Amino acid sequence: MTGRLLGIARKSRPKGAVETIDRAFVGLDSGVEGDHRGLLKPGGRGRRQVTAMMKADWDAAMAELGHPAAAWSDRRVNLLIDGLDLPREAGALLRVGDALFAITGECDPCVRMESVAVGLEAALTPGWRGGRTMKVVEAGDIAIGDPVSIETQEFREAV
Repeated sequence: MTGRLLGIARKSRPKGAVETIDRAFVGLDSGVEGDHRGLLKPGGRGRRQVTAMMKADWDAAMAELGHPAAAWSDRRVNLLIDGLDLPREAGALLRVGDALFAITGECDPCVRMESVAVGLEAALTPGWRGGRTMKVVEAGDIAIGDPVSIETQEFREAV
């Protein structure tokens, strides 16, 4: 089964404005180019270099709240994926365009979501709706419209 990449976003600094872009390079030490979160810190493991969520999860949270007009980028994740159920297991591999990612865990929604819509933090909590955190395994270019697939092998390094 294959999904599609619908959106790419980045933030140049913590709590900074979110910029949506059409394409990006994803590096082993940089994550999504230009995104502060992706920079691998000395001694760091990069467990949260890149974040991704499913469009269906964002739509479900918005429907639950009755706020269909909020932009997906208000969630502050890097990638928006459609047409594919993302795994909920650490170590599962996800191919997006030329880049390969290892899922490291759940991207828990934070209290900042309440400034987008009252109740959004809670609406994103069940069933990993808030998304996944990921580590870059193979660098590469990604662009809106790229295929997204789950790789069969598991990531071997401790994530």
